[in-house]
This record gives sequence, structure tokens and C-alpha cells, in this order.
Amino acid sequence: MPAQWTGEIVGKMHGKITQNELATYLKLHPKYVSAILNGKRTPANAEQTFRKAVDELIARKTTA
Repeated sequence: MPAQWTGEIVGKMHGKITQNELATYLKLHPKYVSAILNGKRTPANAEQTFRKAVDELIARKTTA
């Protein structure tokens, strides 16, 4: 079962950024990003890294 933070991240991304955009920003393969968001992988510091990246990507889109 995925961690609660992954659901929060996906909800925050909804309609604003895609998993592919997040993967590109993080320089990770899209399938790996999907595995993390689906709870299949749990790398160290993933929550902090993903939260920061999503916030920065959303901020960029709202100021662009």
C-alpha cells in the first residue's frame, strides 16, 4: 500500500503537472517515478524530494 504522502503528491499534481514532467525535472525515468508514487519503491528522501519538485514545478507554471 502506498504511503499517504504519495497520495497527497498525486492530488497536488492533478491537472497541474504530469508524472512525465516530474520525472524530467527530477532526471528520473517515468516508470521509476510511477513506481515510487504507487508505493512499489521507497528510496530515501523521496518524500522531501518529490514535495519540493512538485511545489517548484507548480510555482513555475503559475508564474509563467
